[in-house]
Amino acid sequence: MMRQKAVVIGGGYGGLSCAALLARDGWDVTLLEKNDSLGGRARSWETEGFTFDLGPSWYLMPEVFDRFFSLFQADRKDYYSLLPLEPYYKVFFSRDDVSLLSTDREKNIKLFESFEPGGGEALKRYMDQASYKYRVAMDEFLYRDYKHLTDFFNRRLMVEGMKLGVFKKLDKFVSTYFQDRRARQILEYAMVFLGTSPVDAPALYSIMSHVDLELGVYFPEKGMAGVAQGLAKLCREQGVNLVTNAEVTHIKVEAGKAKAVETVQGEFPADVVVSGADYQHVESSLLDDHAQSFSPGYWESRVVAPSMFITYLGIGRELKGLEHHNLYFEEDWTNHFDTIFKQPAWPDNPCFYLSCISKTDKSSAPKGMENIFLLVPVAPGLDDSDEVRDRYFDHVMSHVKNITGEDLTKDVKVKRIFSQRDFIGDYHAFMGTALGLSHTLRQTAVFRPSNRSKRVENLFFTGQYTHPGVGVPMVLIASEITAKEISAAYGP
Repeated sequence: MMRQKAVVIGGGYGGLSCAALLARDGWDVTLLEKNDSLGGRARSWETEGFTFDLGPSWYLMPEVFDRFFSLFQADRKDYYSLLPLEPYYKVFFSRDDVSLLSTDREKNIKLFESFEPGGGEALKRYMDQASYKYRVAMDEFLYRDYKHLTDFFNRRLMVEGMKLGVFKKLDKFVSTYFQDRRARQILEYAMVFLGTSPVDAPALYSIMSHVDLELGVYFPEKGMAGVAQGLAKLCREQGVNLVTNAEVTHIKVEAGKAKAVETVQGEFPADVVVSGADYQHVESSLLDDHAQSFSPGYWESRVVAPSMFITYLGIGRELKGLEHHNLYFEEDWTNHFDTIFKQPAWPDNPCFYLSCISKTDKSSAPKGMENIFLLVPVAPGLDDSDEVRDRYFDHVMSHVKNITGEDLTKDVKVKRIFSQRDFIGDYHAFMGTALGLSHTLRQTAVFRPSNRSKRVENLFFTGQYTHPGVGVPMVLIASEITAKEISAAYGP
């Protein structure tokens, strides 16, 4: 008996994880990747002795990864190893005001006490509620599918939702514990990596403080690209056919069913199609009008998550003032968020994230040199010409020097800028977004695009656009939800 064929579009975390699950369940799986290497945003780039992670750089929620591999009776350690980071990260509030967040809870409590009297006790209370929210979210909400409003606004969620602060805004919630802006920013900064502002994010996302301060921050062997390669190894073990340089051009739909996926390498027949590619691109460019679940107006009305202005630098000397992860928060960071979500513009005094992975992984740079990943969150859809890039690069380099004291324009061996047009060119990202859709309350759970097409019976989706949303652990959870739904609909 011939096995049914599943075609998975996209070789990022979403595509790789869902392909492995479908193959485990007995499908004959082919994965199609547009680019010449697997990993999607989590690819690596090697040049002149430097190895750069091109995309995600934080490894959080390690139990989600371990759970995923356990679904195959496999041990994550057989696919890549992890190093715990100490300190977790360094925060610059100004040139002379710097803090380290530690694996040692007591050190963090003392740090928050130094911000304001009673800050240490307030942190204990805040972390207790964040840990409670996290446990409930993991047990009750994140691994569930939401198809109808009644699934979301059920009795359990209404009861727990009040405790979880689902219906409050994070910034106001945090301000009930802390007045000092430094304490608040440490507890709110992760929202930009979920594609939203603390002013608009549901207070549910205080769970992120539990994620980084309690569960810990790790570095995987060979970076986040090494995790993607671990998933690719798992796919091969499950019998997935991995095809690169196979950009998808069209999904052939007949009588409400996807029959084949057309690519630059030819046509791949399918009994089920799963997309881990950009949701808006698949809907708007790969499907004919009659097969689209969402109109152009739908996408225009969405709150789109930030793009990123990323600079990869190979520096020919050691940088003494940096840790593996480094963050800068503007005193009034509302200005930066406004340039992303309200008045789109390149920010003047931007917050930034600076990674120096060569502090942990010596193989990522030649001896005595440093591997730098510098990221500024920016609005999607901005002009990204060479002239704009060069001007903004000079501006950001001056800004970084003023804040950190490190001149990243000296001893540069490698330089590459990656921003709006690259996200579009490499990933067909809607408006050049780096993340997909923001996590506002109206774009959470049932309010996110469905993981199953409304118009094409056997077309499914995984990845950051679907529930539970943005972030590598969330994408693995999304794939598990989607694979379960396919199994329920078609059997193993």
